[in-house]
Amino acid sequence: MVAAEAELVCQQSSIISVQYLCVPNPIDNHFLDVSSPTSTPPKTSPIASESVSFDISLSESVVSCKTRFQTTILESSSSNFLPSIRSGSHTDQGYRVSNEDEHICIDDLSAHLGYLFGCPLRSAFYAVFDGHGGSNAAAAFLKENAMRLFFEDANLPQTSDIDDLFLEELKGSHRKAFLLADQALEQNVPIYCGTTALTALLLDRHLMVANAGDCRAVLCRKGVPIQMSQDHRPSYSPERRRVEELGGYFDEYGYLNGDLAVTRALGDWSMKLPFGFASPLTAEPDVEQIILTEDDEFLIVACDGIWDVMSNEEAVSLVRRELRRHDDPNQCAIKLVNEALRLNSSDNLTAIVVCFTSPVCRESAAQRPRLRCCSLSEEARNTLRSFLEGK
Repeated sequence: MVAAEAELVCQQSSIISVQYLCVPNPIDNHFLDVSSPTSTPPKTSPIASESVSFDISLSESVVSCKTRFQTTILESSSSNFLPSIRSGSHTDQGYRVSNEDEHICIDDLSAHLGYLFGCPLRSAFYAVFDGHGGSNAAAAFLKENAMRLFFEDANLPQTSDIDDLFLEELKGSHRKAFLLADQALEQNVPIYCGTTALTALLLDRHLMVANAGDCRAVLCRKGVPIQMSQDHRPSYSPERRRVEELGGYFDEYGYLNGDLAVTRALGDWSMKLPFGFASPLTAEPDVEQIILTEDDEFLIVACDGIWDVMSNEEAVSLVRRELRRHDDPNQCAIKLVNEALRLNSSDNLTAIVVCFTSPVCRESAAQRPRLRCCSLSEEARNTLRSFLEGK
């Protein structure tokens, strides 16, 4: 076991000039999970078929900050370990009048998008978008256009090997993808609509989590929860300082500028336009990564409706217990949502459970051979006794 201290440094960076390509038809998303069957995404304005050039600053609205965190890394006994990916998800509107959540589960990303990185890397992608502003328009737009925004237009690095340089470039492309998505929302949904966003990308043994808002990803490593994302709320002191240094404020109920319970989100341009790129509300994500080992059991990705009423430890314990019972990640996601409902969560509820182990082969009772009891005659018993006694 090795204890490792890591230092996360957010640095201001220069402005990056990017090309945002709008396409006339949405990407085929038949493989994306559908949210609540009762929830119908509102229609958004069509996407114009033209190229729009604009500048995006990756960190202009985010002041330089340092966050130290301590984590325990259990070394893998085999560098050849590759997770076996399978997932399940569930969503429920809860006690709200509608479900503003959207989510994506893709266990085999390369099957849909081909060789993303110039070589056949095993990859998977998961996301939760928690809409707000009285509509799921922003969340629905991101779900519908996720493949284009996060992969096709994100200028992904090409590689024949996953090394440190590749991972740093991948972090940069993820940050740019969030900002591209934020800019696209300004053009395609009402300016008072917004959404938080959390994505999880798996490349072989590498897990990368990007987050803007208060959805959360928690990794279970040998029964121990490892939080892979930071909740961007006023209660998080570095975020509070960042907002206040940029001229933002929190009302007596903790709402940013009296309107929003989170400090990072995509969309919500009614709050960003008066500030320009220096808005206290930013879409720039925190990005974390980790190398998976055979000790890693599963990942939970869920909206704040789950975490408002459950701790990391409680959620991990529940999923571990359910996996021992039926080894079904979809049933685990349903159980998480139902447990949050039982605990009176007042928000929409969405949970994704991603398992890193192969399914357990469980032989049904009907398949097991039955042992039949039979009675022996007195003569047969005497013959058997003589044989055993060697007579």
